[in-house]
Amino acid sequence: MFYFPLFWVSPVFYLMAIYVLAAVLPAVFLMRYVYKQDKIEREPIPLLVGLIGMGIWAALVAIVLEMLGQSILDALVEPENPYYVYLMAFLVVAAVEEGTKFFFLYRRTWRDPNFNYRFDAILYAVFVSLGFAAFENVKYVFSYGLSVALPRAILAVPGHMGFAVFMGIFYGRAKRCSDRGNGFGCKCNLILGYLLAVFLHGVYDTCCMLGTNQSTLVFVGFVLAMYLIVFFLLRHESRTDRPV
Repeated sequence: MFYFPLFWVSPVFYLMAIYVLAAVLPAVFLMRYVYKQDKIEREPIPLLVGLIGMGIWAALVAIVLEMLGQSILDALVEPENPYYVYLMAFLVVAAVEEGTKFFFLYRRTWRDPNFNYRFDAILYAVFVSLGFAAFENVKYVFSYGLSVALPRAILAVPGHMGFAVFMGIFYGRAKRCSDRGNGFGCKCNLILGYLLAVFLHGVYDTCCMLGTNQSTLVFVGFVLAMYLIVFFLLRHESRTDRPV
């Protein structure tokens, strides 16, 4: 058997490892936090790992759909148009990204026998969303360097988790309605969960894209309020968890 000392490893390997860790660790930390809030019945680790993979697939599909959506938007609206940023943020970025997350979340979990408590829905949505965010973070860090790692760890990654918590709350209620034979309530909750996630994501991205002093102030207030509400909801939903 041959042993290779660590100093033989190329410095490029260490640099890549640092980049990947800086991009992925914030998502891992938040996944662990939300996982620990699932008090009644812990979900199988293979299922959760699979949901992270679903989030990565969602990110890859979103890249293609966003490119297509931006091409259509550019053909219909001039970039100088004051409404262009709003249309881009809400109809292209937010609608596509939350749509791909929702699609893969639904396909993987809706009929899974492990989906038997309301908090499961939040956990599933968060793992898909943070898988998405981790992949996106790796892309940003390798494109722009470690300088973007800290602000994205504080803002972008928790932002994706926040959108997922709201989607997950309604997703769990939709599952409960479905299991009780309330098809209308199920559809309403699924739609509301998706639209609320799109709205929050759209506000977040609009503030970032505008880049004015006023939008920055709105962004700071919005992010702080959302984080406070999200962590309150996580604790509340954990304490009041019920079977679907």
